[in-house]
Amino acid sequence: MEDTNPPLPPSNDQDRPNVTSVHSLRELIDMVSGRNFSANLPQEDMGLAEPLPFPFLAIVGQTEMKLALLLAVINPMIGGVALIGPRGTAKTTAVRSLLDLLPDTEHSLCFYGCLPEDVETGGIDAVCPECAKKYARGEPLTRKERVRLVELPLNARLEDVIGGLDERAAIHSRMLLRRGILSHADKNILFIDEVNLLSNEIINAILDASATGIYTVRRGVMTATYRARFILIGSMNPEEGQLRSQIMDRFGLRIIVPGLTDPQERQEAYRRVSAYRHNPRGTIAQYASDTAQAHQEIIAARNLLPKVTIPDSIVKIALDMISQLKIASLRAEITLFEAARACAAADNRTEVSADDLRTVAPLALRLRQSAFINQYLDAQAEEQQRINTIINALLPKQEPK
Repeated sequence: MEDTNPPLPPSNDQDRPNVTSVHSLRELIDMVSGRNFSANLPQEDMGLAEPLPFPFLAIVGQTEMKLALLLAVINPMIGGVALIGPRGTAKTTAVRSLLDLLPDTEHSLCFYGCLPEDVETGGIDAVCPECAKKYARGEPLTRKERVRLVELPLNARLEDVIGGLDERAAIHSRMLLRRGILSHADKNILFIDEVNLLSNEIINAILDASATGIYTVRRGVMTATYRARFILIGSMNPEEGQLRSQIMDRFGLRIIVPGLTDPQERQEAYRRVSAYRHNPRGTIAQYASDTAQAHQEIIAARNLLPKVTIPDSIVKIALDMISQLKIASLRAEITLFEAARACAAADNRTEVSADDLRTVAPLALRLRQSAFINQYLDAQAEEQQRINTIINALLPKQEPK
């Protein structure tokens, strides 16, 4: 059959009209309605990038800070770390670079955070119905995931931190509780930059959850208890304000992070930072072998930790040390003993030595003395002695007949 349509004449690019192509229904609607914002714009860069933290082992100097962070990772019972120092001393960089050293951990697949250990300790009724069915069928309730760094923003509200009513569900007249930042930090690292600038109610909620490993949210008749077993790390610049003593007491290790004073160390720090900025992948690859070795050593130390014991002689020395420093808080002993155990495990030993105690004592006992409390207790002791003297003078004890 002969084509009745005449052939199109050859086109010249200069004669072509300026035709705008339409690639989607949204673009068509924008054009028709006069909202053609993006028809002739280049494709937008969404800004997505792979996180490439500075290698932990590439940080120059700051050996005490690095040791404290590694001990807290090996033994979370230490109670967290407070990094105190001026700006630009690698506090935040060190925390963010920890992730490459940490082993994977088991995370719940359930919205409610059900774990196999719940069934083992509390029976099948301790998990939700769906997880109970999975457990009965032999299906896993968890999966291995990388440890995440959960950073708490300074503008966070208490509802954001602990959780509360789900605002999106409330719009549809449904009452649901949503998890907060503390719940999402379970089995991860919770990092609070400029911890001294947080409100008292938020820092108290964080420290209570850190101490117990769980916390409860109550909103009207609705109640939910969440796990919060995280490694707590806080940083602060003392120029911007101090932490209250009762808050500082809740941090296990306290590290003073000064600036580098050795010119050669400062020059080496600049060289490494410059190399990282020009080629982050190359810098990370340069330390990949050492990072992998440290990763395996941390796993081995964690596995060895339950077997590490403290001899009575070391316990006596530690208690004498705390007594002579007149430290009232019992958290001093907890932190000191747990840090010493982590130090021994890191050295592949099952018994704490005097060297372990010497290494961790400054980290654990620093900033725990209180001149006010010591003076107050001394004054009360003197008053009690005067009262006892008067009582004994006026009411002498009768000798038994």
